[in-house]
Amino acid sequence: MEQQREYVGIDLHRRRSVIVRITESGEVLETVRVDNDPLSVVRAVMHDDPNPEVALEATYGWYWAADLLQAEGATVHLVHPLGLHWDSRRVKNDERDATELAKRLLRGDLPEAWIAPPELRELRELVRYRAKLTALRTSAKAQVHAVMAKEGVLPTYGRMFGPAGQRLLDEMPVQGVYRDRVESLRHLLEIYERELVLVESHLSRRLKGHQGFSAIQAIHGVGPIMAAIFVAEIGDASRFPSARHLCSWAGITPSHRESDVKVHRGHITRQGNNLVRWAAIEAVARYHGGAPIEATFERVAKRRGTMIARVAAARKLLSLVYYGLRDGEIRCLSREAS
Repeated sequence: MEQQREYVGIDLHRRRSVIVRITESGEVLETVRVDNDPLSVVRAVMHDDPNPEVALEATYGWYWAADLLQAEGATVHLVHPLGLHWDSRRVKNDERDATELAKRLLRGDLPEAWIAPPELRELRELVRYRAKLTALRTSAKAQVHAVMAKEGVLPTYGRMFGPAGQRLLDEMPVQGVYRDRVESLRHLLEIYERELVLVESHLSRRLKGHQGFSAIQAIHGVGPIMAAIFVAEIGDASRFPSARHLCSWAGITPSHRESDVKVHRGHITRQGNNLVRWAAIEAVARYHGGAPIEATFERVAKRRGTMIARVAAARKLLSLVYYGLRDGEIRCLSREAS
């Protein structure tokens, strides 16, 4: 008798996970709760089928489980949690979640996400860590300004954390716990700056010789850091059928609501990669994307205002990024340069 293919749903958690195995006919073979030990997980998933189809949610810490199961011969399907719409269910528990994952995998209607290769995940780790460090640095600077405001000290320089601003902080008439807090924050700022330099040097080494990384820096407003964000977060651009699909994935396209003869297109969805969306909008904030994009910005700004014009320009910029990463060049910019 020919063995049926097995479909496995895993509700992955930090310490323990629930694993449900079903057959091609939808019969539940086993439901087990296991500790997140690699041997226990492999044994539970591949109990009878050495090459099962496995559905795994893209939740906290999924890297190790996906890599482990792929190495053992399973076909892993990473599931995007937003596409499951589980918040409306009356009863939600781990067993039902794992069972639903397995059954939807069998039916072929899972909202799948892309499993980035390990080397790209490492690049993303650097990019995201840099974003965290930058946020911490900004927070520390804001706290220094807050202490100055409490003591009635006005900043006299535009760049309070440059050489002149540092001298002002040294001479600032603040004593006691306020002085202690300012000195502690300045010490943290030195640490953040040092760590940022270290992370950026790692990024520079990893991206040296990357054709797409070099190509997209031809866009006005896209420097090495923005380019690193696009390369790391987007990855293989050819996985998107078109530039429009990439913009939709980044959450920078208008929402669409349609019923009968009524169609409503609203603000951008914001459902997508936050870092890519931020980088695209930030890149056009000053230069408006340069020659190929600036005309769009000016046209939309006259009708709808600057904020909406930035989003429109960011969408154009992200389209150029798509072609730069996919082809290793941006032809419209190459023609202008020649």
